[in-house]
Amino acid sequence: MSALDHVDLELLAALSADPRATVVALAERLGLSRNTVQARMSRLEKAGVFLSYERAISSASLGFPIEAFISVIVRQADLPRIAVELARVPEVVQAHGLSGQVDLLVRVACRDTQHLFDTDARILAIEGVERTETSLVMGEVIAHRVTPLMELARRES
Repeated sequence: MSALDHVDLELLAALSADPRATVVALAERLGLSRNTVQARMSRLEKAGVFLSYERAISSASLGFPIEAFISVIVRQADLPRIAVELARVPEVVQAHGLSGQVDLLVRVACRDTQHLFDTDARILAIEGVERTETSLVMGEVIAHRVTPLMELARRES
């Protein structure tokens, strides 16, 4: 997708302020036609601007209050297969490939510390995983956010 223009950024800011706003409400707020807003929303969605709506669901509310980050070191040649295997572990809510000494940073959600211990053991048992290191999340200091980035992009456009 090409760079977001001023109208796209204003639309995203309005959605960030009120994620449940209807297309009609967004159109009124931005002074655009409903069709323009709908077309832009569709284009933004097709371009991958919007992330999964699952981000808005708390794992704690589902009975998984313990979160941890597991640093995983793997045999590089096995990385694609390991990623597929990790995706089969329901407790894995997110994973990132990294540069540096750690190959993957895996975020998990568990019921309790024993469940976390068992989940780590399942990850370590995946063929090609050489080592893991688990860090328990004590609290979220800064929640996932992009509003400051949107404000910076709007100032720069």
